[in-house]
Amino acid sequence: MRTGGAAALPALALLAALTAGCAPHDGPSAGATPGKVSPTPSGYAEMLKKVDAAQSAAAAADRDAASDADR
Repeated sequence: MRTGGAAALPALALLAALTAGCAPHDGPSAGATPGKVSPTPSGYAEMLKKVDAAQSAAAAADRDAASDADR
């Protein structure tokens, strides 16, 4: 029964892929453009609106709690 050789084959393939993928490169990658900032993620503006609404609600709750405490 020869299972050691069969088990080593996927490990060697993985090692070869990692070696090729992690090898040092000369210069920037093909998709990189120097000096260009990446755009904001999609949905970012909507998330900011939700954060602002949550902060507003928290401030309103604080004001409400403070006015109830004074009575």
